Amino acid sequence: MADRFQPCLVILTGPPGAGKTTVARALAEAAETPTVHLHTDDFFAAIRRGFIAPWLPESSGQNMVISQAIAAAAGAFAEGGYGVIVDGVVGPWHLDPYRVEASRAGVPLDYVVLRPERSVAIARARDREIGPLAEYPPNIFEGFAGLGPLESHVIALGDMGVDEVAEAVRLGVADGRFRLGDLAR
Repeated sequence: MADRFQPCLVILTGPPGAGKTTVARALAEAAETPTVHLHTDDFFAAIRRGFIAPWLPESSGQNMVISQAIAAAAGAFAEGGYGVIVDGVVGPWHLDPYRVEASRAGVPLDYVVLRPERSVAIARARDREIGPLAEYPPNIFEGFAGLGPLESHVIALGDMGVDEVAEAVRLGVADGRFRLGDLAR
């Protein structure tokens, strides 16, 4: 273990119902160093007028602005010495703002994809207490199904519990399994 805490930026992602928020909260609360949990849903909820459901094609501009805002907040916290866990649906198509901010802040960037079974994700998203999804958003689950070169960043959940998933994230971040290279791109 290092003598000095090294701030970092970890993106914990996957489709709705993957358990991202539960795992991110567990990781942040168990951290032995200053840690921030950024819940991306809060950034979407901040839009009071003109909100477009993020899975609709016409939401592209809105989604990029929100991604930039989240990445900027994450970078500011990391630059201030905090470990940052970003919890949300952050597909590979929205990684550039995070790459830029991690590079600017001089911190490593890790990308972790939680992948549950589709039926489990749908049931969890439908049954959650806060923000249940009566209709599962189209194409989001499939967007995390085949990640090509980022497939090594996936944790296939199977029947893993929260503590097991959190430990897999911790170990993978510690050993560099989830590290994204070429930060500035």
